[in-house]
Amino acid sequence: MESLQKININTLGRMVEKMSELVTYESNERIALITINRPEKMNALSNDLVAALRDAFVQYRDSGDQCAVLTSSGDKAFSVGADIKDPPTDPDLWECMPGVGVIIDKPVIAAVAGYCVGGAYCLVQFCDLAIAAENADFFYPEAQMGFCGGLIASTAARLPHKIAMEFMLTGRHFDAQRAYEVGMVNEVVPEGQQVEAAMNYARILANSAPLVVGMIKRFVRDSVTPKGPSELHALARRELLAIRSSDDQKEGGAAFREKRKPNFTGN
Repeated sequence: MESLQKININTLGRMVEKMSELVTYESNERIALITINRPEKMNALSNDLVAALRDAFVQYRDSGDQCAVLTSSGDKAFSVGADIKDPPTDPDLWECMPGVGVIIDKPVIAAVAGYCVGGAYCLVQFCDLAIAAENADFFYPEAQMGFCGGLIASTAARLPHKIAMEFMLTGRHFDAQRAYEVGMVNEVVPEGQQVEAAMNYARILANSAPLVVGMIKRFVRDSVTPKGPSELHALARRELLAIRSSDDQKEGGAAFREKRKPNFTGN
């Protein structure tokens, strides 16, 4: 991890802004570097981590950054998926998925090293591009473990059908080369070079026309790529939760109790 820190901080010279101790957000030249930072637990996705990652994507969405790279700390695992001892329930796992929990019309690139398991693969799936280190190991063991949130289903819209079914149902490990061959990732690089390789793409995208990039993302996301039932449920749930926590809902209730006309602001 020490060498990766030198790449991220010393070589690239980014200023680091802490989202929390679990997720960091670094910004330089209109590129955000979002890092899952729980290496002692192999970056398992706990409730607090999911919330911090969701907040990082919200910050990216609302910032002047034009591209984001999503990576993780440590060299053993991008993430081993949901934390079995603290599984994401509030917020739920879908809330930290780009394009599901947080709608972002700017590109996100995954930089993966080590194990990428279960729900962590869903994170990579919902990114626009992905770079894998040679030690990357993708697998989805939920069918062998007896639980599943269902977000994985749209893998069948992103990979050839038989490959997607093999990955989702058998729990077989896909190494970096297999992942590249079947279209899970765009490039395989030596271990430790995955962030810089992702940055090469990010620099191109950060200097591309934002209106065109955003339009292509929306067209593909909203009209071209089919969504699974859990993804559709999550998108509807996101809208309902936004209304439930809105100022307008509070104002509507207060106006009813006070027998006055509500002053809605759309917030």
